[in-house]
Order: sequence, then C-alpha cells, then structure tokens
Amino acid sequence: MTKKLVIFGTGDIAEIAHSYFTADSDYDVVAFTVDEAYLAQSEFCALPVVSFERVIEAYPPAEYSMFVALSYGKLNALRRQKYEAAKASGYAIASYVSSRASVLNGGRIGENCFIFEDNTIQPFSSIGDNVTLWSGNHIGHHSTIGSHTFVASHVVVSGGVEIGEQCFIGVNATLRDHIKIGDRCVIGAGAVILADAEPEGVYMSPATERSRVPSTKLRKI
Repeated sequence: MTKKLVIFGTGDIAEIAHSYFTADSDYDVVAFTVDEAYLAQSEFCALPVVSFERVIEAYPPAEYSMFVALSYGKLNALRRQKYEAAKASGYAIASYVSSRASVLNGGRIGENCFIFEDNTIQPFSSIGDNVTLWSGNHIGHHSTIGSHTFVASHVVVSGGVEIGEQCFIGVNATLRDHIKIGDRCVIGAGAVILADAEPEGVYMSPATERSRVPSTKLRKI
C-alpha cells in the first residue's frame, strides 16, 4: 500500500530525498514544506510547497507522513529541531532505507533516517533517530550510532563502537573497534580514531600538501 509523504525542505537534500523515495520506496511524495519565513516558491520538483505553519491544514497528520530532508548544518541541530517539530505536530516520521543497502541488524533503525545505497549494517548494531548514512559505509557489529548524527561516505565504523548524538563523521574516516565517540563530535575526512573521542571534540586529519615537484617534472606520468 502506497503511503503519502510530505518532505520538509526545498534544498539539495530534499531534491535527493524526493528522488530516492519516488524510485525506491512505498511512499508517494505529494508536497514539500518549509518555514513560512523561507517560503520563496510555490512549487518544487513539480509539487506544491506549503508553509510548515499551515501544513497541518493542507496535509493532516492522520493521512500523511513526513520526512525532514536537511543536512548537517549547525552540527545537525537544525535537522533535529525540525524533526522534533514535525513529530510534535503529530506526523508519523518516515525513514528511507535503500533496497541496495545490506541491512543485517534486524531493522533496528529509527525514525527520519536516510540510509543510502551500499551501506553495510552488520548484526547487533543499532541506528538511532534522524541519522543520515550517505553511501558506502560499514557499520560494524554491536555498534551504536546515536540520534541526529550524520555519517558521510565510505566511513568504517568497526565493531562495538558507540557514537553519540549530533556527531558528524567525515568521508573515509576510520573508527577502530570498541571505542566511544562523545556527543557533538566532529570527525574530519580521512581521520583515523584509535581511542575514545571526548564530547564536542574536533578530530582532523592533516591535509595533503602540494609537492615541491611540479607535475611536468614527473617522469612516469
């Protein structure tokens, strides 16, 4: 049975969410909503856009579900705020889990999750509410990802890892087994975390520097 869905947002993430839900879910996206202060267009993806302040009138919670399609701005605080507002308004909150993801944890996945293709979610792991797993991640056995967290692409979360709430994990980061990542941590692209990370910590990998040798001097390229 097809379910009717309203998406919060009109940015890139909302456009991506519309594409994935339309192509690979049992939801029918019927409209978008944003805060009235940001209502700059009446249509998006050829569907109506209504203010969040009036969305209940046009799309009542008894008949429609909602998905909050926002990124990691303000360390996921904005997405958390809108998710909680939609839930408080009485909406059932949808999640998207790609049919091309390997979900082996018995479906222990919360609300408003956005789980892209090629994620591997191993047995006995759990995913909280309002979590984004971009494409190609490994979520190891017995690991926990706290609510309102954003995990970018090709991250390795080893077995038994605990990731707190409102974290950001950058592309190609590696987290060794049985460590704890505190709430509101930022783990930068390519970082290798071998021990517990303190709450609100920022862990960055050194950027690759330009070689003193120009490309025209390389003999084998």
